[in-house]
Amino acid sequence: MTYETIIVEIEEGIATVTLNRPDVLNALNSQVFNELADVAVNLGEDDSVRAVIITGGDKVFAAGADIKAMASLTAVDVAASVRPSLRAFNLLENMHKPVIAAIAGYALGGGCELTLTADVRIAADNAQFGLPEIKLGILPGGGGTQRLPRLIGAGKAKELIFSGDFISAEEALRVGLVNKVVPADQLLTEAKKMAKKFAARGAVAIYLAKSCVNEGLRMDLEMGLQYEHKCFGLLFATEDQKEGMKAFIEKRKPNFQGK
Repeated sequence: MTYETIIVEIEEGIATVTLNRPDVLNALNSQVFNELADVAVNLGEDDSVRAVIITGGDKVFAAGADIKAMASLTAVDVAASVRPSLRAFNLLENMHKPVIAAIAGYALGGGCELTLTADVRIAADNAQFGLPEIKLGILPGGGGTQRLPRLIGAGKAKELIFSGDFISAEEALRVGLVNKVVPADQLLTEAKKMAKKFAARGAVAIYLAKSCVNEGLRMDLEMGLQYEHKCFGLLFATEDQKEGMKAFIEKRKPNFQGK
């Protein structure tokens, strides 16, 4: 897979997708979104890939959108222009595999919204998060008003959205925006360590567990519990379930095949 705005590397079942527009602080545009959507589909269909890391490198994650390009857009233009971002974000969020965002430096606007599509977020200690769109007379249009409150609660999400203020990695950890903060020089090492842990688990169980959480958040509790029960039962028809329980009884590590 060859792209112009992202770099994709696959090693030992872990795919690392790196945003690659350093001259503009990895600003997001339609080409980035289209390439992210394409890579989400390709990696999702690649059975050799067991987990995915999204990063911007060790300097910056993504400093938002290209404001100069947006300034002259009309309401009609915007309706068409947001489609690539919504498609990319939805595909990443709903991948059958665990997705980890490894975040250094700025994760602002659309960059922050991109991190919200990941299942887990690991931040370098130099990371800064923010949704500054309100300062431009607009609002977060890449899922920020929907994914952020579901992650950290409505009150804190409104504070960040209404103020447009940035928060540090430590504050992001405190409010639940990120799962872990590590020294900047250990960011990718920690992300790969976590990805390998996820990759060693049963792929079908990971997929259905992720589906239970994502779909359950869209349901009331009773429906969510019914969906969980259905997925739980389905796993007993898999080879991985048989192998996992057999390995437990035999006191050895399981050898999951994703079947």
